Amino acid sequence: MSRSLEEFREFRERMNQRILDEENLEIRRFFALDDRTYREGALPTRTKELLGLVASLVLRCDDCISYHLIRCREEGVSRDELFETFSVGLVVGGSIVIPHLRRAVELLDELED
Repeated sequence: MSRSLEEFREFRERMNQRILDEENLEIRRFFALDDRTYREGALPTRTKELLGLVASLVLRCDDCISYHLIRCREEGVSRDELFETFSVGLVVGGSIVIPHLRRAVELLDELED
């Protein structure tokens, strides 16, 4: 990952707050919907985070991959479970996912240190 884990977290938090400070109703609603979607429900939060990780790999969004990878670890997802999830994202998204997979594994290594 080009930024450190702490830089990623700080930037995300700071910019989310900056965006929400604008008090744009549509943006606030979208952020609220995103938050509600990943809450515990018929599917456990950890499953939803794994789904988010696969979607992020397929869409090739490094910030999203980082966020969901961090959340997966916070939800207790193991390294083996993450690599199985990576394999689903790779199969669905194809070889174009490989550079993003490299950065995801680099972040995973950082999270485990």
